[in-house]
Amino acid sequence: MPTRIEGLGVSPGTAHGPVARLAPPPRPPAGEQPGADPAAELGRVGAALEQVAVLLSERAVQVGGEAGDVLTATALMARDPSLIASVKGLLEQGRPTAAALDAAVESVCDVLAGLGGYMAERVSDLRDVRNRALAVLLDLPMPGIPHPGHPFVLVGHDLSPADTATLDPAEVLAIVTVEGGPTSHTAILAKGLGVPAVVQAVSAAGLTDGSTVVVDGSTGLVTVDPSPELVAAVAEQARVRKALAATGSGPGRTADDVPVALLANIATVEDARRAGALDCEGVGLFRTEGLYLGRQSAPSLEEQEASYREVLGYFTGRKVVVRTLDAGADKPLAFVDHGDEENPALGLRGLRVSWKNPGLLQTQLEALGRAAAAVDTEVWVMAPMVATPSEATGFVEAARAAGLSVAGAMIEVPAAALRASRVLATVDFVSIGTNDLAQYTFAADRMQGELAGLLDPWQPALLDLIAAVGEAGSSRAVPVGVCGEAAGDPLLACVLVGLGVRSLSMAPGLVATVRLVLAAHSLAECRAMAEAARDADDATSARAAVRALVKESVTALL
Repeated sequence: MPTRIEGLGVSPGTAHGPVARLAPPPRPPAGEQPGADPAAELGRVGAALEQVAVLLSERAVQVGGEAGDVLTATALMARDPSLIASVKGLLEQGRPTAAALDAAVESVCDVLAGLGGYMAERVSDLRDVRNRALAVLLDLPMPGIPHPGHPFVLVGHDLSPADTATLDPAEVLAIVTVEGGPTSHTAILAKGLGVPAVVQAVSAAGLTDGSTVVVDGSTGLVTVDPSPELVAAVAEQARVRKALAATGSGPGRTADDVPVALLANIATVEDARRAGALDCEGVGLFRTEGLYLGRQSAPSLEEQEASYREVLGYFTGRKVVVRTLDAGADKPLAFVDHGDEENPALGLRGLRVSWKNPGLLQTQLEALGRAAAAVDTEVWVMAPMVATPSEATGFVEAARAAGLSVAGAMIEVPAAALRASRVLATVDFVSIGTNDLAQYTFAADRMQGELAGLLDPWQPALLDLIAAVGEAGSSRAVPVGVCGEAAGDPLLACVLVGLGVRSLSMAPGLVATVRLVLAAHSLAECRAMAEAARDADDATSARAAVRALVKESVTALL
């Protein structure tokens, strides 16, 4: 009988193929001797780290999007002066060069792990910097994705930001990792590429190169040494899925013609160029952090205006929803004093950054207002991390003053969802960020793999909060959207519509599938799905209950 490995499905679809494992990272050589000149060795380490920083920064520009943001933040870690200072001290104590770099990184990792939350999440990123710098120092191949010369299923303990940013969907059939969570960069990128992915598959650590597996990114099941019948069934499912996805087009709507806007998430000019050419109704989440990250000073008014005009220009006649700067936590800015925060995820992040730095928000809104006036694009603007009605009111007033006529708020904090009727009384629209809303609802770090089950967007308690926002939107005639990872799940999209959501923003590659599944179900059927999901006791039961209600004509897409 085939061996079954259970994990958490984070990117839908099925695939089969041979396993190719990530190569182990380089380690300091046994018996390494100290260099004769500590200053010269420190120079070698500094040069290696800078080479890694340049590589990551260049790759960030190439890939764009959220992967690019992560790479930019990782490049900053390679240039951290405190890391060089730690290496310097160890070299002066007589440590060998590679060992000194290794020990210095582990010392910083211990500090980050002790801080918990988002700072603990950066440990794997810093170790990736270490591994790449060691490869430079030791003149070894740079660690990363294997290239066996044929398509394969990528298996590893976890993927670094640089690894995920270089994945080629023509080569990587599916991804299986031992660690990771539903909102990790691995999961987000896999969805964007349309590659099935399973994380938290602990037993996958025992898989060997060349062994054949079937990966189901919807159920989280990995089958080792599958039968010929299962392989044939998976291949047929993939064929049907591809054929179905190519049949839909036009605006999103239910089977009884209730409009549901299907929008794209973007983060860079290059993202905008690609999404602008697709059959989508615009942008539901334009992440603007890319203009700020990796800089020593804030971008000027003129620089921002030019960038925004270019992005908006790709969506003439369509809508673009811009999220203002969402910095802090895992995205600190070098030119902003974030203070000494024991838990940055609960600190001065999102809109709260403007409390100490009002000029940042004012300049961004002015640049957006100028750009919006220069193009024929419908521009909406929203603030991240809004917690109270007064915060929403203050943001709307600031946006209006900058010439932006449509202003809203992100619903990511449970307080805002619980008081949705009051928040919606002051805004033109809201967009629910399911990733952070789940994190704060369940007191579960988004990047801590052991808590992945709590962060599942199918959790009924999370759906209850979304329902409260949807009901408030209906009663006040204020549009409610979702721009978190949940929006790209075609099955969950039906549930969200049943809860009152009328726009869904996702990775551009997911729009076609969501369009088809939604078009197969009426609003009444979506409401029945939502009721079934909320009646469940956990995420697994909710998903199963809704799946039983899906029309057979689109089951191959799930």
